[in-house]
Order: sequence, then C-alpha cells, then structure tokens
Amino acid sequence: MATIITIDGPSGAGKGTISRMLAKKLRFHYLDSGALYRLLGLAALRHSVDMANQQDLSTLAGHMDIDFEASGDELQVLLEGEDVSLELRTENTGALASQVASLPNVRAALLRRQQLFAKEPGLVADGRDMGTVVFPEAPLKIYLTASAEERAQRRYKELLAKGENVSLRALEEQVRSRDERDMSRDASPLIPAADAVQLDSSELSIQEVMDTVLNLVYLKGLATSVDH
Repeated sequence: MATIITIDGPSGAGKGTISRMLAKKLRFHYLDSGALYRLLGLAALRHSVDMANQQDLSTLAGHMDIDFEASGDELQVLLEGEDVSLELRTENTGALASQVASLPNVRAALLRRQQLFAKEPGLVADGRDMGTVVFPEAPLKIYLTASAEERAQRRYKELLAKGENVSLRALEEQVRSRDERDMSRDASPLIPAADAVQLDSSELSIQEVMDTVLNLVYLKGLATSVDH
C-alpha cells in the first residue's frame, strides 16, 4: 500500500508550496485536491451549470476531462485539453471552488477520484479534508496554518509582483470570509484531524517549515533518503 502524507490547512498557509517540495524530495506523487474543486468551479462556469444544482455539479465532477502534468518545478493543470493553471489561481476561481466544496454530493463525487491518486511509492495530498475524510488512515497528517493577516499579506505580495492592483484590506476580508465558509460548512469542514501535527507558519520561512516537515517524515520512518 502506498505511503500517504496529508497536509491540510486554510488558503495561504503555504501547504501547496510545501506539499510540492515534499513530493519532489521524496519522489512521491502529488495531489492538489484544491485544484479539483477549482477545476469543477471553472468547468461549471464554462458550461453554465447552476452553482446551486448539486445533481448537475456532481455529474460534471464525475466526467471532467482533466489532467495534471509536471512542467519543471510547476504543475500544469489541463481542463478539456486547455492549460488553465493561471486561471485556477485567481480569486474568482477560488471563490467558485469554495462554493462547490460546500456541497455534500459534490464532495462525495470527487472523493473516489482523489483516492485514486494514492499510488506507489507514495503520495503527498494537499487540501482541506485530506487527513479527516479522504485519507483518514494516513500515517502522517499535518495541519499547516498561519494568521489571517499573514496569509493576506502573502497573497498581497504575490499579486503585486504580478502587476495587479489589489487592496490588502479587501484580501484580509476575503481570507476571513473563506475561512468562515470552509470551517462552518456541514460537509467536511476545515478542521485538523485528531491525530494531525499542527504547525503555524506565520513566523517561519518556507525552508524552516520544510525542515520541520521532513523531520516528522523521518521520525515516522516514512523515508530514509531524499532527492537533492
């Protein structure tokens, strides 16, 4: 059975960056579960599917034409053959993902699709319910978080670097609003698994977080060597 490491947490905590780095180090497969929900939100928008229609969204979830391809250090995401990697990272697509993720039938439709990513030699799964729902038997579960202010600041710097005109205050409000929606939803709310190691990255560099996570991997005996 494939070794599974789950990294859950709110948007902007750094779980995507750390998960990709860890998967590369361990030579494991990588699942960006958030991308699946973003893809579904984007596909629903493109096919004019009502965001409140659970049946139609569930059908779409089961039949989406999607693919993930490694492109250097980046992950290229394809929807119906089109590279939508950049579009997936917009605030609008993130909001769509949060909407569809709150629907129980949609989450159920995507559950098996996510579990199929668990292949030898192992998987690093990044999301919001990887350790609580999708892979509850994972031997190592990490809940990575950071303050809302720090997460908004990170996103602010990222968007400024891309030349976008953004408001830090508006981003903070979006972060808090999404946290509230994700943590209070009935279907798989965003909470740490009971046996998850909780790690606050607010005051830590990416490398410091990575070193901490690697130490946990070694302590659990899940890897003995890494890809340098």
